[in-house]
Amino acid sequence: MSYQVLARKYRPKSFETLVGQEHVVRALSHALEQQRLHHAYLFTGTRGVGKTTLSRILAKAFNCETGITAHPCGVCGACTAIDAGRFVDYIEMDAASNRGVDEMASLLEQAVYAPSNARFKVYMIDEVHMLTNHAFNSMLKTLEEPPEHVKFILATTDPQKIPVTVLSRCLQFNLKQMPPGHIVSHLDNILGQEQIGFDVPALRLLAQGAHGSMRDALSLTDQAIAYAAGKVTLDAVQSMLGSLDQSYLIRLLDALALQDGKGLLDIADEMAARSLSYKAALQDLGSLLHQIAIAQMVPAAVAEDLPERADLMRLAQLFGKEEIQLFYQITVHGRNELGLAPDEYAGFSMTLLRMLAFRPTEGGSEQAPANPSVARTPAARPASAPLAVTPVNAVRSSPLSVAAPAPATVPATVPASAPVPAPAQSGPASAVAVDSSASARPAISPAMAALAAARAGSNKAMGGASKAPLAAAVDAVAVPAVTPVPPASASNPPLASVATVAPAVAVVPPVRSAPPQPAVVPAVAAAPVRREVQFEPVGMDDMPPPWDDDVMFSSSPVVAAKPLMAQTDTVRTQVAAPPLVAVVPRVEQSSEIKVPAAIEAGSETLAKPFVSIPVTELGWDGHWPNLAASLPVRAVAQQLAQQSELVKCEINGNAVVFHLRVPLPTLLSSGSVDKLIAALSERFGRDVRIETQIGAVEQTANAQAVAERAARQVQAEKSIRSDSFVQTLMREFGATIATGSVKPI
Repeated sequence: MSYQVLARKYRPKSFETLVGQEHVVRALSHALEQQRLHHAYLFTGTRGVGKTTLSRILAKAFNCETGITAHPCGVCGACTAIDAGRFVDYIEMDAASNRGVDEMASLLEQAVYAPSNARFKVYMIDEVHMLTNHAFNSMLKTLEEPPEHVKFILATTDPQKIPVTVLSRCLQFNLKQMPPGHIVSHLDNILGQEQIGFDVPALRLLAQGAHGSMRDALSLTDQAIAYAAGKVTLDAVQSMLGSLDQSYLIRLLDALALQDGKGLLDIADEMAARSLSYKAALQDLGSLLHQIAIAQMVPAAVAEDLPERADLMRLAQLFGKEEIQLFYQITVHGRNELGLAPDEYAGFSMTLLRMLAFRPTEGGSEQAPANPSVARTPAARPASAPLAVTPVNAVRSSPLSVAAPAPATVPATVPASAPVPAPAQSGPASAVAVDSSASARPAISPAMAALAAARAGSNKAMGGASKAPLAAAVDAVAVPAVTPVPPASASNPPLASVATVAPAVAVVPPVRSAPPQPAVVPAVAAAPVRREVQFEPVGMDDMPPPWDDDVMFSSSPVVAAKPLMAQTDTVRTQVAAPPLVAVVPRVEQSSEIKVPAAIEAGSETLAKPFVSIPVTELGWDGHWPNLAASLPVRAVAQQLAQQSELVKCEINGNAVVFHLRVPLPTLLSSGSVDKLIAALSERFGRDVRIETQIGAVEQTANAQAVAERAARQVQAEKSIRSDSFVQTLMREFGATIATGSVKPI
């Protein structure tokens, strides 16, 4: 007797032995037990999931000699004949080779006859989606109302190609792919009955290679038995399938954890020496990373009997969660890009090197990386450099100023090239001074300046508990009178040489507007001066919003202010300086941002006005652009009417002659002139002729429409810029209107 393959020898013969389709078995069993039999069933699913097997079991349930039952006996004449494929009243037809209307008509002609020795005549049409539309249409009526003794069972792998008129006449059951665990247990049972030795990892590898198909798994098992000459071992199955040994992947991840680039390339070279598939390696590496991610997030989901469980749990502890997610993405993209690489080795090795190069920053999610400072660290001021203080009368001309006594004789400015130190970070607030290069920076509103100062104080508060954010709502402030300071001399050294503690002062850039109206604002608490320049990392929560980046980047560096000194004939005494205050000119709330002159001009220059000459004989005002735009023509004739210019219109007997200037000769093709003549004749009720000439045009319907659209656009932009809310945003927050973002309604 010839050998029978495992897929046919162990085909399930009852609902109880069917694997992996419990939802379908339950529905059919209940229907059979309650005698609620439908006349047409449709089984859908991928190859090898049991569609044909289910149809045979259902045919036996219909025709078992013990009666209609969900548990056919399997020993009666009908059951054995159906299992052997020789039952007369069970007809299996392959629609892939019998897809025409003639074959379907022949089948339906036989359906009217009663079964010979069965309860029902069962027609099983496999791959039914291959039937032609005419074949489907020919079976619709019979499929909807078949004879009482006829049952239809349809099977397909592509239900999307079946007409909805057929789907609506059937009970549809979707068969699922076989889970790997079901396949492994089924192979274990079959090999035990065949008395063939096996390794469980080998069966698991066969289940993965079957991709959810039980028939493919049994076929691969047959091949493995022949390849291994008996016992199904892991090495034999790996060699047969060309799959990768998991040890290579474990070694790759170990080298990656050690940041060993040479080790990664050595493993890739070793794989090349054994002619292993890099595409399969990336596929298996993605599966391994998926299992590691599961071990990290849901350790209980990892099977206890998994051979590589120990390695999975070890790697799950070795890598961070973010790293595994990143490696998985790199692996998936590397596999997709493998065909674009110069060769598979280059694509595979570049994927490994990409994992090595793009690892997450140290600390993972537990520690957010510090944002680098956007400003360069300025050099510290020399100890002998004098303090830069701007007099009060220079406030209007300098965007950034610090109030100082008018009669003071300290140096007025610092050279532009002199570096300015950053504020000390250890005090409760910042000391301030003036950057002489600030005059080139744009002015900002008081609201934005106060917001910038508050955010700067908030950033510094992250460095210690004693740091408090600086927040001020300033309308207008002035400078109180302070004690004059004598000029520097041999007996009176420069102020910068005295080690003192200075009061902190908030400086807000002024806005070019109306003259300031003085008001006094007290200064914040004093802060000790430190010459070291420090920049502390800023967290993501403290980054400035996008709309005030210009303000934050244009803020000037600040320097420490020194206290004033009192001079006597014999004793020089250090005295406390009067508090310095911020000077901000008042911004008049009633001021408006003017509309640019180009927009204010409006549509006055958009188009030259059209001068029309009325034609009294036609009762027409002579306005050709309006007439051309209203004519009921389409396509080229419409373009001819709207892009042509009227030279003159004259009456010649009973006919009207329109002399038109046309910009392009192509507008005169495709019978467009005749269509335009017909439209004009219908409009005026007289014979019309058109004389054309080629030349430049100006006064056309198209030009008029363009001018009108431009005028609406200008009016829309003017309206937006004149809006009080928009002007407030532009004045207070430095907002701008994006070019092209304003559209007329």
